[in-house]
Amino acid sequence: MIPAHVNDAPPPVYADSLDIPVLFRDGPARRPYPQWRTAPHAPWDTAATFPTSDGWYAPTTTWREIIKAATEVGRDVTPNLQQVPQLARGELVARVSPLYAYLGLHDVTPKHPLPHSVGRRLTLNAVYEYGTERTAKNALGYRLGMTMAEWACRSLMGLGQTWHLEDGGPDPALADAFKDPTRRLPDLWGRHEAENAYWLIEAKGGNVGKTTLRDGWKQLSEGSKILHAYTHRRILVGAAVQPQGDLFLTIDHDQHPGQPPLDTGGVSPTPTIPSSPEDHLGASDDALMGTARTQMLVYLALRSAPPSQLRTIALPADRTTRRRRREGITIPLEGDDATRALRADARGATSNLDNEQSLREGARLIGLDDFLTCRIPGTEVHLGMSRRLFAACARLHHEDRMIAERTPGLRAEDQHFAEEPTDEEAEEERRRTQRRIFREQQEEARPRVRRLVRQAYDQGADREWSDLLPDQQEPRLDLDDHPGLLEAATPETYLALRQDDLPYRRR
Repeated sequence: MIPAHVNDAPPPVYADSLDIPVLFRDGPARRPYPQWRTAPHAPWDTAATFPTSDGWYAPTTTWREIIKAATEVGRDVTPNLQQVPQLARGELVARVSPLYAYLGLHDVTPKHPLPHSVGRRLTLNAVYEYGTERTAKNALGYRLGMTMAEWACRSLMGLGQTWHLEDGGPDPALADAFKDPTRRLPDLWGRHEAENAYWLIEAKGGNVGKTTLRDGWKQLSEGSKILHAYTHRRILVGAAVQPQGDLFLTIDHDQHPGQPPLDTGGVSPTPTIPSSPEDHLGASDDALMGTARTQMLVYLALRSAPPSQLRTIALPADRTTRRRRREGITIPLEGDDATRALRADARGATSNLDNEQSLREGARLIGLDDFLTCRIPGTEVHLGMSRRLFAACARLHHEDRMIAERTPGLRAEDQHFAEEPTDEEAEEERRRTQRRIFREQQEEARPRVRRLVRQAYDQGADREWSDLLPDQQEPRLDLDDHPGLLEAATPETYLALRQDDLPYRRR
């Protein structure tokens, strides 16, 4: 029998494909210069799982997949945006723009090339190399580290949603220890469904050396002391990049035995295949809550966008065509024959219709759903989501606003700027206290809110966009062909960017 990992044809190569060297090892060590270029690399055949052995690998991904990770990882700032949702667009720009500003693509011929590699890798561009100040380099290092840790854990190794550890960690009984500001803890945690184990994750980025990695390992050790009763992995992701070099990752790791994770409310503890939270939205209220929470920045950006900037795009209503793909979370739509065929059918069937409602009804009869999307100002990135996920986010946003109004000092109008400003540490402690109070009230309201969000999600498919958007507008349904737009989708979300807006490629 031919092994399952052997393909009879090379995988599709998308316009924004690139290779990322990844080194798995048992603990922090010296930077492996220049092994990311000279060492033999194994193909990435362990789809959405942790590899069975250490060593160098060379997975291929897309720039869209990396941008998806950038928009979703990091501290949840939406509690502070309840009165100013338009600032969500600025936060999305802050997460994406450093990557566009300082990274580029270049062609590479490794010493030991793999058959399915595309021969393109990320590197630093000339602006970073010759003109960027140290503080800006540090900013890129933080954003690059967080983005690539998210990409590696979720797109590469099949981890579920990641969360900032400062919000309390996976066990409410341990929340006070995880929120303790005196402890230097790792950045993120998540639950790997196939492993049935928690992951603690620390991200480092930039000119990452052994000293930096040792500091990250200490942070993971502190988190492990708190979580020691549960089965968990420690994952240290170093996203290292230097001038004239390739972006490569070191993933230092170890595993701790213990009790199984807490019940997740409907997601099977022993699945037969790796999956993501979006694969369980119909069955798990916790998966729905987690996905809605992750997409709140995008929801607020869509909700606050001027009507002229909004449109809806057509995707197959059958979500099974967009289940988790082998190489990551998103499905590149230029390789999705079903989507292209349905869109072509819809253009032919609705060519004589000029009423938006009739257009939508005609598209639905063919088997299409319409996702709301807009371009994020200051970028060429288009983000969007389905009608029912938008409805779920709207309900969650409403409940969060009610909590924010009861949280002293959280809202902008509660700030007293005439007072003498405090020092930075005191100000950070005040903000940390506000976030803690807000999160505690969220957890207290969670059973009730979970039911309301489920109800909104289930009813969302039958609602019109004019019912869901604040200005009661009905965005234009776009069925046109856009050859220069690189689209990608998950069951409930959408991302696209222009092909001519990819990172600058050195010749």
